[in-house]
Amino acid sequence: MQTSKPDDCAPAECFMKHKIIPDILQVAPVEMLKVTYAGGLEVNSGNELTPTQVKSTPSLSWTAEPFSLYTILLTDPDAPCRKEPKFREWHHWLVVNVPGTQLEKGDVLSAYVGSGPPQGTGLHRYVFLVFKQPDKLRCNEPRIPKTSSEHRAKFSTAKFVAKYKLGNPVAGNFYQAQYDDYVPKLYKQLSGKK
Repeated sequence: MQTSKPDDCAPAECFMKHKIIPDILQVAPVEMLKVTYAGGLEVNSGNELTPTQVKSTPSLSWTAEPFSLYTILLTDPDAPCRKEPKFREWHHWLVVNVPGTQLEKGDVLSAYVGSGPPQGTGLHRYVFLVFKQPDKLRCNEPRIPKTSSEHRAKFSTAKFVAKYKLGNPVAGNFYQAQYDDYVPKLYKQLSGKK
């Protein structure tokens, strides 16, 4: 499948056009986050990617202060579907205490899992957000491995941000995805089976 053409818009305009504001955020990120998957595939303001294309952890790049700490979040506000998001939000990745852009040195609260929209539920939005932390976080959230879907549904970016006083996102980006034949493999992984 070919990826769709991205929107050519500023973060605030794109986040409002795709209703990420107000579904997840009240204020758009200042900067577009650079998100790159295997093979040089880039996330770009709501372009369509497939679950197969986003199954591995991407690399991220933003304008970071080297001595500051950051929180990284990937969330889906459209679970199980955009019309009836009763599990909003289902979070796919959560890393805190990232020094600068050194993601591998952060504290992983929720291990990365790619997109898994259920069959017949249409396009889901997958939103990456980066927050600059006021200081080092000591989190009491459960640690979630990539083999578990427990504690991922009904996440609230707004509540997490308020709890840890993260303020507005400094960077963000998003893509859209719908079901493909990789999704059953992801569900098997999330059930703890290989």
